[in-house]
Amino acid sequence: MSVTRNRRERERAQRHDLILAVARELAEAEGWEAVTTRRLAERVEYSQPVLYSHFKGKDAIVAAVAEEGFAELAESLRHARQAAGGREPVTGLRALCRAYLRFAVDHPALYQAMFVMPTPLKFASEETPAALRSAFDAFVEALPEETAEREARAELLWAALHGISALSATGRVPARGEETRLELLIEGIALGA
Repeated sequence: MSVTRNRRERERAQRHDLILAVARELAEAEGWEAVTTRRLAERVEYSQPVLYSHFKGKDAIVAAVAEEGFAELAESLRHARQAAGGREPVTGLRALCRAYLRFAVDHPALYQAMFVMPTPLKFASEETPAALRSAFDAFVEALPEETAEREARAELLWAALHGISALSATGRVPARGEETRLELLIEGIALGA
C-alpha cells in the first residue's frame, strides 16, 4: 500500500513541478497575461480540474513561481558573494549587487512574479516563507557585522537595487551609469556612517 502511495505522491509532485515550469516558460516567452489555466492545462496535457487540484488559480501559480524565484535569487546572491572572495566585505557586496541586477535582467518574467504581480506572499512577517527570508538574509550577511542598523541598511539596499532594476528595465536610467550608481549605493546606503 505504501509503495502505491509513494508513487502517487511522486507523480503529484512531478505534475506540480511541471505546471510551474510550463508557467515560467510561457511567461518568459509571452508575458504573464498569456499564462491562463486553460492554456497551462493544454500545455501540460492535464485537465483543468487536475490543474486546480494543485493550484487554486493563476494567482496561486504566480505565488509559487515567485517563491521559487526567491530561492533562486538567494542562491545566486550567495554564490556571487562567495565567488568574489577577497578579504574586503565591499568586494562581496559589490558582487552581490551585480548579481541582483543581472538576475532581474536575465529573468524578467520571474522577477515580475516576485516583485510586481500581486501575490499573498508576506514580507517581513512571521508568515514570510523561508525562501524570501533567505534572499533577505543574503543582503544582511553581505554587510559587515559591525554595520549600524544592519537590517535596515539591507532593506534599503534591496529597495534601491529593485528601483535600479525597474528603471533600467524600462530604459528610464542609462546603462552607462550603472557602476557609478552601484558605488554610490554601496558607499552611501550600505556602508555609510
